[in-house]
Amino acid sequence: MKTFRIAVLPGDGIGPEVIAEAVRALRAVESGLDSVSFRLEEYPAGAGEYLKSGDPLPPETFERVRQADAILLGAMGLPDVRRPSGVEIAPQLDLRERLELYCGLRPVYLFHPSHSPLKNREAGEIDFVIVRESTEGLFSSRRQTLADHATEAADRMLITRAGAERVFHAAFAEARRRRRLLTLVDKANVLPSMAYFRKIFDEVSAAYPDVRTERVYVDAAALYLVGRPHTFDVLVTENMFGDILSDLAAALVGGMGMAPSADIGERHAVFQPAHGSAPDIAGRGIANPVAAILSTAMLLDWLGHAETRRGAEIIRRAAARVLADGRNRTRDLGGSLTGAEMGDRVIAAIEDGRP
Repeated sequence: MKTFRIAVLPGDGIGPEVIAEAVRALRAVESGLDSVSFRLEEYPAGAGEYLKSGDPLPPETFERVRQADAILLGAMGLPDVRRPSGVEIAPQLDLRERLELYCGLRPVYLFHPSHSPLKNREAGEIDFVIVRESTEGLFSSRRQTLADHATEAADRMLITRAGAERVFHAAFAEARRRRRLLTLVDKANVLPSMAYFRKIFDEVSAAYPDVRTERVYVDAAALYLVGRPHTFDVLVTENMFGDILSDLAAALVGGMGMAPSADIGERHAVFQPAHGSAPDIAGRGIANPVAAILSTAMLLDWLGHAETRRGAEIIRRAAARVLADGRNRTRDLGGSLTGAEMGDRVIAAIEDGRP
């Protein structure tokens, strides 16, 4: 029996609520798997921990999650809890940088036409993945501080050859697993850093002649994602652009509660719903857990065992079966289900789908 250690960081706001449903789904699928089990270990991190101990990611927590086979993370940060520099507490970003989780995967899939604000879209018609470089780009300036009487502020867009090459290779590999179309999103017509980013993309693309490529400026990409989202397969982009476009993309398929994500490195990976902590609805039981549940399926896929991959497929099929019924909608989707009720339906479908 292979036992995988999963570090669980529930986080802040609605984080604990949606992670609870993800854990229930994981336990439901675990009982139908052969030769694998999961040891879940919960650790403190987030804005609440910062208020308690002065450190949003205590050394003990970091060391334990570093030793885990994978990390399941809830939303972190609260708008009113900020560092002296004025920025919010963001231990999820610390994890990305310290564990070198350079490949941010943001899958986008439309399960039911009623979930999309776009007209005349069919289920499955919107189906693409955004690959976001998660350790460099414009986020590289986030730790800088300003003097009390500063008269200007500037952020640095950092693009390194090593960082660009590794995320491009990951994006091409993702495209090979899908429909073999990769779109580079940049601003190479204005920014020298983006022209450099494109140059490296062109060099790396030569090693993947079986993958079609296209290059789109970020402003045009925002337009095309709304106007013709069905034409995209895999998009790869810089950190800040990926942050913005992945939220826009989530809106096309029902919102942030439908947006799973993963941040993957060579040895470690974090899986989390892409939404924030949403303190305005925390504790009301109405948060949509689908993104957290689908992030758990991504975790199982990444573990790479035949049985965990089978478990991932069981979860995905169960979620698709539930969401294909337009009556199964939480508040964010225009329905009335609580988060736990949505979790109940997915778990029932998991149990129905087990051998």
